[in-house]
Amino acid sequence: MQQQSVRARRMVARVLSSAILALALVQPSLAREQPEGLAGTIAAQQLPNEARQTLERIEAGGPFPYDKDGSRFGNYERILPQQQRGYYREYTVKSRSSRNRGAKRIVCGGDQRAANDCYYTEDHYNSFKRITK
Repeated sequence: MQQQSVRARRMVARVLSSAILALALVQPSLAREQPEGLAGTIAAQQLPNEARQTLERIEAGGPFPYDKDGSRFGNYERILPQQQRGYYREYTVKSRSSRNRGAKRIVCGGDQRAANDCYYTEDHYNSFKRITK
């Protein structure tokens, strides 16, 4: 009786191990398709006025109101599509109600002036919307 119990536990452990391994293999590919914090798209013309102004500054190459504008964005949250280090740059979207830089940003990758691979966040990198033109 005790041997059957040990065998049953071993079998359950093997099944669970196999299931965990299968999830580990499948999950990364799902994350690349649609990261959790990537919340769809937003048309450039639907952005708040301040965000549209920031996007125009990016396309014009500046000037930018904050020293940190144009600095490297590390994508440590892994919400944006994975790219090589230094691909993404961040820009502040001015907020009328904030004394500091606030939480709104536009993050762009690739050729900055083309502004083709840009994302908008209102909640300081917790979620992003891809900007479409």
